[in-house]
Amino acid sequence: MSTRTTYRIPLTPVLGSRFQPTGFPDLGPATFQKPTAQGWVPALHVESPQSMANRLELTTWDVGREDQRAELAGLPYLRVVGPDGSFLTSSRLEAHRLASAYIMDGTMRGATGRDALVGALGLAKDRAIDHRSLAKAICALDPLSLIHGVFFAQKAWPWQPKIARVVTCFIDAEDVRDAVSGGVKTDSVNPRTEGESKGSAEGYGMVPHQRLEFTARTITAYVSVDHEQIRSYGLGVPGEELLEAIVAYELSNLFRSGPMRLRTACDLQVADEAEGTLDGIPTPAEAAARVAAAIQAASGLLGDVTEVAWARATSGTKAKA
Repeated sequence: MSTRTTYRIPLTPVLGSRFQPTGFPDLGPATFQKPTAQGWVPALHVESPQSMANRLELTTWDVGREDQRAELAGLPYLRVVGPDGSFLTSSRLEAHRLASAYIMDGTMRGATGRDALVGALGLAKDRAIDHRSLAKAICALDPLSLIHGVFFAQKAWPWQPKIARVVTCFIDAEDVRDAVSGGVKTDSVNPRTEGESKGSAEGYGMVPHQRLEFTARTITAYVSVDHEQIRSYGLGVPGEELLEAIVAYELSNLFRSGPMRLRTACDLQVADEAEGTLDGIPTPAEAAARVAAAIQAASGLLGDVTEVAWARATSGTKAKA
């Protein structure tokens, strides 16, 4: 069996040729120079690995039902609810997954999430981490944290275990050019606010603005799946197949289910000539059937959906103080 599978999937804007990349704080668009056979060309980081991990994970979630998708029934995850029992968030939606502050500061199994998890993960002072036992414990809580990574940065714990991503995905554009445009926010009631107490800061008046988008010769989604890391967890054949099936399910639903609307002005689709690059990624129907069978076969490794109660008044260091 191969240790790694990689994909290079060409993308194109759904409409026209312009698109809007990720903007980073204090940086804006992430431009760089890329070496090619023809020399250095201007390139652009359209979507980061962190963002793509979140987007892959979101393919497992049914926003309307506030639950995981029906075909994934049987997979465990941590579900965070408010004092009235209403849904707040989950380990599938949180950037830090099982290490989310809403989980750590919530109440889980009669204890704080922080205390409940340190025991569930088998962490103890003066004893090295058993990484296979750790992987099994995480699998029983939410196996997607074994796919997309989790870092328990808890200084009070005897250890701060970290799981790297099995799937790395990002989108880059090559040979890019600026597409500068702009507009005006209009005020049909009072377009002039000079000398008045309220102006553009409060939303009044005519406000011109600039807009920066890009065009590119190529836009490519890069994907790497580390099969060796999956095998290193020691989950056995059923556990390995479960994680592989979840990966296939996510890739299928992201790249084979129509356009990806990353932002208002960044609506991308797999290019017409890309069909061969999707070899190895099943159709959504095939992926759903595979993952359902894998969940059933690996049921002995999976726990239940765990409810975590979070209340602002009793959560977090400042609130407790």
